[in-house]
Amino acid sequence: MNTPQSMVHPFPPLFDKNSSVLILGSFPSVKSREQNFFYGHPQNRFWKLIALLFDEEIPQSIDEKKRLILKHNLALWDVIHSCTVTGSSDSSIKDVVANDLSEILKNSKVNRIFANGALSHKMYMKYIFPKTGIEAVKLPSTSPANAAFSLSRLAESWKIVK
Repeated sequence: MNTPQSMVHPFPPLFDKNSSVLILGSFPSVKSREQNFFYGHPQNRFWKLIALLFDEEIPQSIDEKKRLILKHNLALWDVIHSCTVTGSSDSSIKDVVANDLSEILKNSKVNRIFANGALSHKMYMKYIFPKTGIEAVKLPSTSPANAAFSLSRLAESWKIVK
């Protein structure tokens, strides 16, 4: 698992025609790639946070997660289409090819973009912002690696996605 692997993003974006807020991660973790869905690591606070922000139950199944996102006019995607990565380590990511956001932007009402963490924001601003012209707001990462932020502190920063 310590060997860098060349990876292509394994699953599609989540959005519909009513999505107005796009939340971008960097690239799926090993657990997310295994589940073939966003924020699959049990220690990632993303799903707890979104449930808290919108006063909803914490979704368990992928279908419940999809319903929660779409019910609140959100969209999920990642900045990176393909890269070389070791395990789930953001710091190991190299050889980045960015995702094309045009399908989402053309087929939704997305007018605000938020980056879940520093790496997704940095990669967005470098590779995607020049094409979209839409600034992305950097939010503190929901990753377990960001232990400095409690769930309530994350919620305070993330409430602007509402």
